[in-house]
Amino acid sequence: MRTRITLAKGNTMHLKSIKRVLISVTDKKGIVEFAKGLHNFNIEILSTGGTASRLRDNGIHVTDVSEYTGFPEMMDGRLKTLHPKIHGGLLALRNDDKHMNDAAEHRIDMIDMVVINLYRFEETVAKKDCTLEEAFEHIDIGGPAMLRAAAKNYRYVTVVTDPDDYPRILKEMKESGGKISEGTNFLLSTKAFQLTARYDAAISNYLGSMREDGTKKMFPDTFTVQFVKAQDLRYGENPHQHAAFYRETDQPVSAISGARQIQGKELSYNNIMDSDAAWQMVSDFDLPATIIVKHANPCGAATSESDIASAYMKAMETDPVSAFGGIVALNRPVDKQVAAALSKIFLEVIIAPGFDEEAKSLLRAKKNLRLLEIAGTDTRSTGYDYRRVVGGLLVQDRDVEDFNVRKGQVVTKRAPTDEEYQALHFAWKIVKHVKSNAIVYARKDQLVGVGAGQMSRVDSVKIAMMKSTLPTKGCVLASDAFFPFRDGIDIAAAAGITAVIQPGGSVRDEEVIKAADEHGMAMVFTHTRHFKH
Repeated sequence: MRTRITLAKGNTMHLKSIKRVLISVTDKKGIVEFAKGLHNFNIEILSTGGTASRLRDNGIHVTDVSEYTGFPEMMDGRLKTLHPKIHGGLLALRNDDKHMNDAAEHRIDMIDMVVINLYRFEETVAKKDCTLEEAFEHIDIGGPAMLRAAAKNYRYVTVVTDPDDYPRILKEMKESGGKISEGTNFLLSTKAFQLTARYDAAISNYLGSMREDGTKKMFPDTFTVQFVKAQDLRYGENPHQHAAFYRETDQPVSAISGARQIQGKELSYNNIMDSDAAWQMVSDFDLPATIIVKHANPCGAATSESDIASAYMKAMETDPVSAFGGIVALNRPVDKQVAAALSKIFLEVIIAPGFDEEAKSLLRAKKNLRLLEIAGTDTRSTGYDYRRVVGGLLVQDRDVEDFNVRKGQVVTKRAPTDEEYQALHFAWKIVKHVKSNAIVYARKDQLVGVGAGQMSRVDSVKIAMMKSTLPTKGCVLASDAFFPFRDGIDIAAAAGITAVIQPGGSVRDEEVIKAADEHGMAMVFTHTRHFKH
């Protein structure tokens, strides 16, 4: 995702004429149209390599940088713009007589604009077969040097890094007779430094994760990330706290960070936290599914083989009291039928891949209700999870494992039935997203009870039973970690649980398995834990 600038308005006291521009871009999107627009103002265009060829092929007159500097491009392009005639033209202070006398003495002309984007280092190193040598060859030197020089001298030089800004810049020039305001230059300068910071961070992170022999470490020695502010929030976790929401510069498409809000009041910190949890959960399902979240835990979840309306109605049956004021995520577009059902209860946020016009019209009556539209439903992209602690940062790879429960280890005398396997599959997907110690009761397509965030696992088992408004008899149970004692199994059996899925690994596994056998339960070990703090 690119950051968009809003060009400065009303700053007519410090307008800068553009007479000479240097263009050297890797991303050539829109560059021909932009160069033609600049050419209409009789601006001299300097360029290099492939960019110069592209512009000439489209009838735009350009001067090669090597011709301008009088120094040939060499060393396979490593040396072409690192020249005093380039950097002097970018760095000279136009209001400093000594600078201008030095420039005149050494025949250095001023460069008023640079249009540059950098070698695609991040794309290069993302390739599985990328070698260390190839990575080094894709480290841009001349581009960042010119960007930093131009950005440092923003009062006199316009620095353009993003093709999305081309139309805005041409519009301002048309309105001002070929000039750019100092305010606009400042915004563009800031954006250039943000780009070079991100670029250097990508190089640092990559090289810090590599060993001399070319093998990769799990985590780099130093870790630098860049996020772009998406919006200020109403408040933080509590009204006395200030908050803002930042997006990753390359966030996955199917994520809250890429959501489009089409209705409702501003989001709060908690809204985003809960919406993220709900969307990650619902995206784990292929069938039409609905998740209802309260305080980052599910209080309703269901799938349907027929339609999303059925999934929503079953999800609401889990815990209709807790659903009040909750977050609802659906992995299918919302139509009029679903919207009618959703409008019967107070909700904070509804998230879906889309809302048809009838649904939007119906939900529009709830003016404060936030509707978030998110493209796609694949949230299983790899990457890091971050957790800030005072004075430090915890970093881990994302928990995206998709476990096949039918390949789990059956440790009891009785194996699960086919229907129990379906229910265990559903429950295991849900328990992964519940705060530890996590216990869920479920059927093959519906969440029945949740015990979340307790200090003892047996309490979570009790709470899941207590919170169940639906019958628990014949349900299955999923536990995010092993049972340390048999008491949880005994309580589950009393609730009518017939099958259990859990990681195993306790020193008392045999005791726990024996308890399951005594109650005629089936039990499957996954050997994978899903703690979520």
